[in-house]
Amino acid sequence: MQFQQLQYFVAVAETRHFTRAADLVHVAQPSLSQQIKALERELGADLFLRARGNITLTDAGEALLPLARRILADADTARHEVQELVQLRRGRVRLGATPSLCTGLLPDVLRAFHDRYPGIRLLIEEGGSHDLVRELARGALDLALIVLPLPTPSPALTTVELLREDLVVVSSPDAPKPGRGRRTVRVADLEGERLVMFRHGYDLRELTVAACRAEGFEPDFAVEGGEMDAVLGFVRAGLGVAVVPRMVAARSGGGLRVTPLARPGLHRTIALAHRSDVAPPRAARELQRMLLER
Repeated sequence: MQFQQLQYFVAVAETRHFTRAADLVHVAQPSLSQQIKALERELGADLFLRARGNITLTDAGEALLPLARRILADADTARHEVQELVQLRRGRVRLGATPSLCTGLLPDVLRAFHDRYPGIRLLIEEGGSHDLVRELARGALDLALIVLPLPTPSPALTTVELLREDLVVVSSPDAPKPGRGRRTVRVADLEGERLVMFRHGYDLRELTVAACRAEGFEPDFAVEGGEMDAVLGFVRAGLGVAVVPRMVAARSGGGLRVTPLARPGLHRTIALAHRSDVAPPRAARELQRMLLER
């Protein structure tokens, strides 16, 4: 019994017409008829009752039809799975992330992904959540790690919460301790402190400024406009203090004093986003799974 014969049999069973079935499977009608007859000889039973202008299934044909459909479906699944595996040997994943997540969350996950799928190129784009959402919408990214809530909710995106991360205050060990030396710092204690502040468009900038205003004061910037590495460098140099994610502070190495924020503190919610109308490629879905299971 040949796989092709089962394809021809199902085509005739569904169209109840040999010529239309031949057109459906892109083969000459005589060839299709010969293969059906060969299948019937092998099975030792007629599969069709052939009356002029009327093709019906015999009992043997009725018994074979669901089995043939299942075999064809399983073959199609097997082909699809193999193709998916081939895609994980080569290809690319376009991932967007905020700079702080590139520093804190991604290195370990991307290393694990690269070790498992060395043939997949990882294309990383850093940016604020607003910019990343725009890049997702225009199809320039497969996935993006963004900070919730979004300034403008997008119904075209599917988001899955990944983690809720605490923010901490970092300062130079050579500078006076923020918050008058207490073990934790309140947001109100940042009044009078010189802050090293991120550039416009950074989620952390908006979050920190909003928290200060909620306490009734405008933050005082010693330096502003930097990216994450620049901000940490300015803090090490003693130019001021900064509010950064705990993961970033933990991975920043020496030269920084880390002080937690007193309850309720400041937090941010990280989510993984992709377009709702387009399924991410297979390799991107695998990276998505590793991020969710990290």
